[in-house]
Formats: sequence, C-alpha cells, structure tokens
Amino acid sequence: MTTTRVTIKDVAARAGVSKGAVSLAFNHKPGLSEATRERIFEAARELEWSPNLAARSLAGARIDVVGLALCRPARLLGLESFSMEFVSGVESVLTERSCGLLLRLVRDPEEEAGLLEAWWKARQIGGAILVDLWADDPRVAVVRRLGMPVVAVGDPSLTGGLTSVWVDEAAAVTEAVRYLGALGHRRIARVGGAAELGRTAVRTAAFEAAVRALGASGVRQVVTDQSGEAGARATRSLLAEAERPTAIVYDNDIMAVAGLAVAVEAGLGVPADVSLLAWDDSPLCRVTHPTLSAMGHDVHGFGADVARTLFGVIGREGPGSHPVPAPVLTPRGSTAPPGG
Repeated sequence: MTTTRVTIKDVAARAGVSKGAVSLAFNHKPGLSEATRERIFEAARELEWSPNLAARSLAGARIDVVGLALCRPARLLGLESFSMEFVSGVESVLTERSCGLLLRLVRDPEEEAGLLEAWWKARQIGGAILVDLWADDPRVAVVRRLGMPVVAVGDPSLTGGLTSVWVDEAAAVTEAVRYLGALGHRRIARVGGAAELGRTAVRTAAFEAAVRALGASGVRQVVTDQSGEAGARATRSLLAEAERPTAIVYDNDIMAVAGLAVAVEAGLGVPADVSLLAWDDSPLCRVTHPTLSAMGHDVHGFGADVARTLFGVIGREGPGSHPVPAPVLTPRGSTAPPGG
C-alpha cells in the first residue's frame, strides 16, 4: 500500500494560506498575524507535518534551536520540580514549531555569557531564554552587543530593558506573610535562596517590609543554595534560637520538605509548634505529613508563555514584556495559628 507524503502545499491548503505563509510561520519571520501563524501550526499538527530541518540546513538556513542554560548542580536539577515543569512548558511550544532546545548547566552567569556568545557565533541557536538573573548580570550586556533575540525571566528591574516575563515576587511574598499574620504569627522567619540572585533580593525586601508591617520586632532571614541540605541546616539554626520562630517560609519545596523533617526530629509538632509554608507548590508538598501549605502557580504555562514570547522577539512581533498571573496560596496541614 502506498502512503501519500504530506507536503507544505497540503498544510497551506488546510490552513487556507499560501505556501509562502507556511514558510514564514515555520521560519519565524514577520509578516503574519499571530492568529494566522497559529492556524498554520494547527494544520501542520493535524496533518502530522514538520519541515525538513536537514534540507533547510543544506540550503543555508539555520536549524531552529533555542538555548537555555541553568546555573545549578546536576544533582539538584533532578529534584527541582520548578525547573522541570518550566522546561517542559518551553518544550511544549518548541515541539509545536519543530524547534529544539539546547540545554546546558553552568557554574555562574559569566560562564553562561561566554557560552551564549559561542552558541550565537557558531549559529547553533536562533535565540535564548535567560533565567536566574543577578543584579548587574553580565549576560545582559553580552546579548545586547550580539543582537541576540532573548527573553529574560525576571523582574524588569533586573533585565536591563530586555524583553522580560516575570512573576510579581513581592506581591506573592506579601500575601504569604499576611496569611501567616492573619493566623496570629508575629515571629516569622524565611529560608531564602542565594543572595546574588535578583529574585532573592526582591523577595528579601518584600518579606522584611511585610513582617514589619505586622508589628514584629525583628526579621530573621537565612540565605542558602536552595538545596535540601541547606534548608535543613537553616531550619535547625532557626529552631535552636531562644525565641524560635512560630512560622517559617521557604523559597522552594525541597527546603520546606527538609525543614519539616528537621522539625519532627526535634520533637516539634507541625503546625502545633511551628507552621511551615513552601514556595513552588509541587507533588512533594502534597505527599508529606502533614501536607505543606504552599505558594504555587502554573509553571508549565509560565515556560510556554516565555517560549511564545521569544518567538515574538525573533519575529519582531508579539506581546513584549509582561507579568504572568501571580502565585496563589494553598493552605494545607502545615499552617495553623501559633500554639494551635
């Protein structure tokens, strides 16, 4: 039995456009509305058609690849639900557009800046996603000099005018503290991320302001590398204080789970003696005992949004810089009034 091969002409006919429009869509060139572009991609999916990337390479066109570097140890990456969900969201959009993801782990932004320049000069990528922005991040100047299409994931105050997609970290931190304050907590501590991360600075300032607004006399925050081991050490330190906190907020789910184990080992009841609240809600937060209250949002959707925005930058169209919906607090068994 002979199977008829689907061609670009078939996709064009299904979408009601010309072959040239299909080519524009899959080469991420300007000249099409977003609605038309999506209609073309939908037709291609229905017909199970994708462009021949090898032929495009031989013709001198760049194979569509997006670069993404993550600054964290490989052992930690496998445990981080946020990173895995974010990458999954990015991949969902790249797959629709027959693009690949070039993923690399790096030690710091300086290494990544050099890597991005090497990728770009070798024509290995058509654009990049920048995550984990630092204050005065060296990547910003490099991608500007190269003219590389990028989307920076972070507060606009950190991205040097690059197109950015971000979570309102300050608003989310404030909501978490106000929730604990409404339960009656006044001794609230935070186990945060690395001091050099821009989002850590944003969260730190917001946490301090929110706790002081409750009338608390002191603000206790500990910076970590966001690993479970560091979260455990920070929790032991906080719980050993003469006036230990009645509530602790963690910057990710891994540290919160480790903190819960430390509290139990110390013979403390959660939430009877100390309430715990995690950032980055994940399945981990729902399998502990008690289950962990957490701040969470659609991380997969966040990654997909970032990828779509990058294609907008490449095609010189699209939404530009914008925030994503704020994280939502889900109360569970790990938080209650102090002494309750």
